[in-house]
Amino acid sequence: MTETRENLVLFIASGAYAGAVPVAPGTFGTLMALPLWWFFNQLPAGLYLVFLLLLILVAFWSAGEAERILHQVDSGVIVIDEIVGFLLTTVLISFSWPRFIAAFLLFRFFDILKPFPVNWCDKNLHGGIGVVVDDLVAGIMAYIVLRLLLVIGL
Repeated sequence: MTETRENLVLFIASGAYAGAVPVAPGTFGTLMALPLWWFFNQLPAGLYLVFLLLLILVAFWSAGEAERILHQVDSGVIVIDEIVGFLLTTVLISFSWPRFIAAFLLFRFFDILKPFPVNWCDKNLHGGIGVVVDDLVAGIMAYIVLRLLLVIGL
């Protein structure tokens, strides 16, 4: 792999190097999703979903490649999984600061504590898909709770 390609992979997988911060890289990676959520909300729903699906595919690829480059399984530097997990938490939910705070806290809760089935995915899936899928499952769980909160008036 060329140095330029490796740099591109690490740039993507680390969320523009947010994953390189020494403390709480996953939290910083999740914060990197905020401008993407705002951007996606400007799009028609169908295009939003297409962009999210493409970003998830890029996450699978870049996370797997970054593991090979870093010679480390699910390195903390890789935060593209947090980015797509958070974007799944907020899929087709219009932006507001209270919704952002709720979505952020819910996603981090499920991502950090890893209740079933998040923990199963984390332990049993490998490579780029393994790095990303547990965060997608955490994002789905957070999405369900967020939607319930919206029903009661968040």
